[in-house]
Amino acid sequence: MTFNKLTGKDYPLAENRTDLVQGHRGKTLNELDLASLETGDVNMQDLRITGKALKMQGDIARSANRQKLADNFERASELVDIPQGYLMEIYELLRPGRASDQSELQAVAAKLRSTYQANRMAEFIEEAAEVYEQRGLFTSRF
Repeated sequence: MTFNKLTGKDYPLAENRTDLVQGHRGKTLNELDLASLETGDVNMQDLRITGKALKMQGDIARSANRQKLADNFERASELVDIPQGYLMEIYELLRPGRASDQSELQAVAAKLRSTYQANRMAEFIEEAAEVYEQRGLFTSRF
């Protein structure tokens, strides 16, 4: 989803576009207040960032001609629903010398695509696998 009307004037969204930012249960920032917290109407799911919010941040970055930052936000938007334990496994494999060869990282990329529809992250991991191969980072442990 793209929000073409978002610009640098909307940044930060949490202050300038509270109507657009929602938690995982759909509550907007406007609906998160102390009274709701006290009654139990707000929980941690309401406070976690969503893929949609990260994509909006990417649109703002793109409007400011910051393509690399926009790309990072879009990749991050794919990660919010991936279990943290699996993300830590991926992180560990990306450390030099942890994966034994390209096939381990390619398997991660395939799982990101098939299980989580995280295509941009899969491309990132595949690119990392190629660079690690070129630089000999599968055998060097730091």
